[in-house]
Amino acid sequence: MKECSKSIARRIRDADFLTRYFRGTGVDIGGKPDPLALYVELFPLMTSVRTWDLEDGDAQYLDGIPDGALDFVHSSHCLEHLVDPRTGLHNWFRVLKPGGHLVVTVPDEDLYEQGVFPSTFNRDHKWTFTIHKRASWSPRSINVLELLAGLDDTAQVLRVQLLTAGFRESLPRFDQTLTPVGECGIEFVVRKRTTHEQAALGRVPPMEQPPREIRLHLNQYRDDHAALKAGNGARPPFENDAEI
Repeated sequence: MKECSKSIARRIRDADFLTRYFRGTGVDIGGKPDPLALYVELFPLMTSVRTWDLEDGDAQYLDGIPDGALDFVHSSHCLEHLVDPRTGLHNWFRVLKPGGHLVVTVPDEDLYEQGVFPSTFNRDHKWTFTIHKRASWSPRSINVLELLAGLDDTAQVLRVQLLTAGFRESLPRFDQTLTPVGECGIEFVVRKRTTHEQAALGRVPPMEQPPREIRLHLNQYRDDHAALKAGNGARPPFENDAEI
């Protein structure tokens, strides 16, 4: 219930969301009735975000959005409704530009469904999710780590987080997403590697030198470190236990 809105206070305190994940133009898949578009002005590098819902087409395929078109893709509690989440995630990743970010939240099966499937809290849920378990009580359980491993080599997994801050372990079985604080979900963030990173089999630093002022300070850090090492060359570390 209002799961995107619940995430906003947490995300605006996180520099990664403000400066990396939500920047440029994106799409919010399954965003109604609580779209990310309500909060564009809180993310200063976000230019615009389109809400994609039932009237726009099947979220599993995103027909009409070309490959590599968007800077970010966001989805809050939609993947569990798809007939084939693996195909859906592949297409959500497909429409990202190199360097773009995929931000997805799904319900955690132990925090949300709590041992019962088909879900008694949302009958349209076709799957349950866990970060990783060897065995699950759910006959339709998907391990998120295995799901992400199914993406291609351009996928750089940045974050997989169980959202437990507002969850109360003391309560009996109850849909805690009905409360203003219970997220009961898993959030993961995946970045699409650039062509250069793919060729290098990893992230590579830029070749361009920064401006002179930045070089002065970074070189001073290096010089200071070298001076400290030289000044303490005869004294091994962690042996001086004299009184302070």
